Amino acid sequence: MKTNVIMLLLCCGIYLNAQYNYPSTPVKAVIDNYNGVNITDNYRWLEDMKNPEVTDWFKKQADFSKNYIEKISGRDQLFNDMKYLDELKSEEFYNAKKSGDNYFYTKILRGEKVAKLYMRNSAGKEKLIFDPEKYVAGKTYEIQDFSPSKDGSILAMGLAESGAEIGESRFIDIKTEKLLPDVLAPVWGGISAWTPDQKSVLYIKLQNKDNTSNDMLRDMRSMKHTLGTESAKDVEIASRMKNPSLPIKPENWIATYFTDDYKLMFLAIGSVKNEQLVYYAPASEFGSPVINWKPFIEYNDEITNYEVVGNKVFFLTHKNAPNFKIGVTDLSKPDFKNAKTVVPEGKNLIARLTATKNYLVYGVANGMNTEIYKVDGNNLQISKIPLPQGSNAVLPLNSREGDEAVAVNYGWLNPYVFYDLSLKDNKVAVSKLFNSKTVYPNQGEFVVKEIEIKSHDGTMVPLSIIYPKNIKMDGSNSLYLDGYGSYGVSMFPYFSEANYALLRQNVIVAVAHVRGGGEKGESWHKAAFKGTKENTWKDYIACADYLVNNKYTSKDKLIGSGMSAGGILIGNAVAERPDLFAAIIAEVGCTNMLRMETTPNGPNQIPEFGALGNPEDLKGLIAMDAQHKIKENVKYPAVLVRTGMNDPRVIPWMPAKFAATMQNNSTSGKPVLFYVDYENGHFTQDKNVTYRNYADMYAFALSQTNHPNFKYLK
Repeated sequence: MKTNVIMLLLCCGIYLNAQYNYPSTPVKAVIDNYNGVNITDNYRWLEDMKNPEVTDWFKKQADFSKNYIEKISGRDQLFNDMKYLDELKSEEFYNAKKSGDNYFYTKILRGEKVAKLYMRNSAGKEKLIFDPEKYVAGKTYEIQDFSPSKDGSILAMGLAESGAEIGESRFIDIKTEKLLPDVLAPVWGGISAWTPDQKSVLYIKLQNKDNTSNDMLRDMRSMKHTLGTESAKDVEIASRMKNPSLPIKPENWIATYFTDDYKLMFLAIGSVKNEQLVYYAPASEFGSPVINWKPFIEYNDEITNYEVVGNKVFFLTHKNAPNFKIGVTDLSKPDFKNAKTVVPEGKNLIARLTATKNYLVYGVANGMNTEIYKVDGNNLQISKIPLPQGSNAVLPLNSREGDEAVAVNYGWLNPYVFYDLSLKDNKVAVSKLFNSKTVYPNQGEFVVKEIEIKSHDGTMVPLSIIYPKNIKMDGSNSLYLDGYGSYGVSMFPYFSEANYALLRQNVIVAVAHVRGGGEKGESWHKAAFKGTKENTWKDYIACADYLVNNKYTSKDKLIGSGMSAGGILIGNAVAERPDLFAAIIAEVGCTNMLRMETTPNGPNQIPEFGALGNPEDLKGLIAMDAQHKIKENVKYPAVLVRTGMNDPRVIPWMPAKFAATMQNNSTSGKPVLFYVDYENGHFTQDKNVTYRNYADMYAFALSQTNHPNFKYLK
């Protein structure tokens, strides 16, 4: 009898999967022994992304998901609404810097796909300097970053194609508006510094730009390039090989740069670890065969950010201060252990440290709002900057030469508004240069509720809920619940046209501020870190249960979502509570953490998630790995897994394996789609691609909640 029941279940599973006619994904089992624990990986073969069988499988999955989603009503209307909301803005600014009397900035005009580079002089005359859409015919390039020389005559610019992030650095002669012949590649972003003579730049050179190559992010080198010379003649400034006495690991980022007065140079050794490791040397040694690097900031200082203002070093640290404090020490003789405390730890989080020539600027966040303060670099006097309530951040325009800055204010329901700051006299005015204030329709019809709910162990977890004010809380509402919870990253209130479009469909939007993030300081981060990572998804599950139990939604109306490291959250949430969701969206997710270390960006993640070779870390990685927790013959919700084929952060085979596991195991009769985007990476600046992705993903999920505007039309 028992055997018959098992056979019936197996046949049922085969039938339910077959009704969708998924592309075939053979099981080719590989058994790994992790310190005595055997774990079966049925889809290891998908990791070989150079194999024609694998590339063909990706293409078939892409076609399958596209064909399915195209049959859902409402998706085009949702896309058009996102575009409509976005195009209410005449222009949108992304980045701004100043050199001399000229402002340089990137912005997107109404109806454009990606940001273009502009210059405006003191007289207010604007010129288009570079259009990335015309860089290579038939391809979409994005400006990653830019850096003008001190006199503003040449501008260095990082370019990458279709969300790849890894690309090349080019240089523009501002007077002629022509590209110089110099090409630096492969790089991630742009340059790290101009040299004192302004004739050369420092940059980080990668091994290659192949996002499937394990060498891509290994043994990076800080290089010096002199303009007008062949890049083959570039000089290596620092690397693991050149500096064997320094604690540089193969996976570390390294960058060299100078103080604003060019008296000192720094060597930063980085990873996803928030605490900084920095060495320094007199700038007079630059160009010497050997630079005598000395320790500046060490890991045990627990410093996450620092800024030099004059002869002072201000720093943000969580040492004996989980909500952070700000200290100051003398640059000529830095002593972080005995430094003066300028801003002591308080009940709210200190964040967003930055600086101008004469002022340190920092934020104090209480969850809903971030207030901005300044510290006078001369007398250490503290003043509050009078900005509107909401999320606030300050962007210096040229810290080397002055105190000019802009602030940006935004919230869950408030689009970005820029303000000009006069830090000397503490005046704030809506920006004349960067303002693109927009009034969105129906703003008065939505409300925000910030609450805390009890998690599995009694911990109170913040939860943001945004919803139409007249909606009935009777369990009949579709609800989109997002979460992240890694690296100490705080999900402060932000504005999203995609989420606003959901609200306009009478969908509730909620954000779970789970442990692993930084909303409640470093202790909140470390409370879901390596071996305690399970608190991330258990907090998320508790938030989902609260929303269901209090009739904001119901289990057959709830959509769960997690992106990137949020894949740990959503993958484990659905593995542990498949009954809780109508649908889940896993975007470019880390769902196979036992294999993360084998990926190009994997070793760099060890400080946050742990190392396979460490027995204690291994226990946490086994717990985090959502893929092996997906079981046969379980009624899982509808699933959409997205990957970008240009993604340098989460290798595409990881989401692929999770999708395959779900397709071959779920017996709910609900669809599992693997959404493959060949024009995207981890994300992209291209608005057409971005809004199409979200319209497709949201329409799919909403169709599974029986939302009246989104139906699958067979």
